[in-house]
Amino acid sequence: MASAFLALLLLAALAGPLARRLYRHPAFITGRDGRLSTSTALALAWTVILVWLLLATLGYGLTTGGGAAYFQGSDGPLSSLTTVYLPLLGGPYVAMIAAKAVVGLRVENGSMPKPAAKATASGRRPLRELIANDGGRTDLVDLQYVALSGVTMLYVVLFFLSDVGAGLPRLPSEIWALTGAPAGAYLVNKMAVRPNPVITDVNVSEGRLTVQGGGLTTPASAAPGSAAPALTVDGSPVPAQADPLTGALTAPLPATAKPPFTVVVTARGLRSDPYRYEG
Repeated sequence: MASAFLALLLLAALAGPLARRLYRHPAFITGRDGRLSTSTALALAWTVILVWLLLATLGYGLTTGGGAAYFQGSDGPLSSLTTVYLPLLGGPYVAMIAAKAVVGLRVENGSMPKPAAKATASGRRPLRELIANDGGRTDLVDLQYVALSGVTMLYVVLFFLSDVGAGLPRLPSEIWALTGAPAGAYLVNKMAVRPNPVITDVNVSEGRLTVQGGGLTTPASAAPGSAAPALTVDGSPVPAQADPLTGALTAPLPATAKPPFTVVVTARGLRSDPYRYEG
């Protein structure tokens, strides 16, 4: 019990200051668009857990475990490090690196809009971004990646605390399905997701509506005759004009539109998530 309590204190000492730092200044785990990166956050979380497991096991071996002899043998406390835990850590890192590469290439060739995140007054980012798409709505693929990774982390932490002296917990083969499959689905989603328009902000000034985001306009490379972007306010279409420099849409605000109202943009046959303007 004492060893478990000390191991828990060590985890708090490692994760606590890091969590506070990231809460106040989250740039380390944000993507190129300024939003929290799901793959980076999970890779960092697995790194912290593995470092904690190694430090706690080392501390136990040097105190209660009896020294160097504790770590020897084919069935020692670190025997599963290379066969289980390094691959377990590698999965999130592969997903993070591959997702960054895929998104970067798609943004460069114009097949994926990636507008900058709307700045917050405090400079902090909401944790909901870990399971949300660029439009702010919950993404099922991101949600399952975060949820199943969280379950696996909890499994590792609890079983280690239940018997610190046994070293790194032995994981059943089924646990790989809770790590590899979600990471694979997350990566495939980054490769296959359709480039829907993304609304990041809506402003009203002097009777005109300005909609900002990414993918709201028809790119110059589009085929001749492609449909112009369509803008609706509470389901009613309004004539919109595109700003070629900023990519924003402007339109006269309908006289019947009173906050709160919902704005939707359809471009290249793809519909954005509804954006709720509160006024």
